[in-house]
Amino acid sequence: MSTQTNTKSDFSPIQVNELAWDKQDGLIPAVIQNHLSGKVLMLGYMDKAALEKTLSTGDVTFFSRSKQRLWTKGETSGNTLRLVAIDMDCDNDSLLVQVIPNGPTCHKGTESCWAAAQAHPFLNQLAELIASRRGDSPDSSYTASLFARGTKRIAQKVGEEGLETALAAATHDKEELVNEASDLIYHLLVLLEDQHLSLSDITANLLARHEKALQSKA
Repeated sequence: MSTQTNTKSDFSPIQVNELAWDKQDGLIPAVIQNHLSGKVLMLGYMDKAALEKTLSTGDVTFFSRSKQRLWTKGETSGNTLRLVAIDMDCDNDSLLVQVIPNGPTCHKGTESCWAAAQAHPFLNQLAELIASRRGDSPDSSYTASLFARGTKRIAQKVGEEGLETALAAATHDKEELVNEASDLIYHLLVLLEDQHLSLSDITANLLARHEKALQSKA
């Protein structure tokens, strides 16, 4: 995956002076979101200097209310937040900052400061359920029976469902397309688990390809 630090021109256009700095004594709350998974990671505060440093360096920087100074996330732990995109809300008084985290974000060593924070919650729950079926008796569930039959059978099912999804689209049968696409995604999740991979690995690869395409056009 690319580790190139973005430049200011790579980020979503934002005008620092358009933000409503006077509402909260010169500070703007910044919600930090994982660009790959959509998971909310933390909440910090930025003053103008912190925002300008974030935009110029690509490393997310906050104004620490406890230390009363600028604080670049990861300056001591190494768990930095690489800026991907940033935007302000409809009232210009808060920021949504999309990042690629380098390690856990919370000071307690967890991915997010919120224990219940999940991205794509149902897909994550489904992936966790699929993972829990590995090693179960083949008679206990369809998922367990797939794992028991091995990689070749799981891969075959992905191929079958992919073909059926394509046929449903070709015949413009939207209801069947939804059904077949659901089957495809389920079996793909089983295959990824079988290979000790996850959806995060796929989204990371897609992002790397996207960044490479953007760099080739620069």
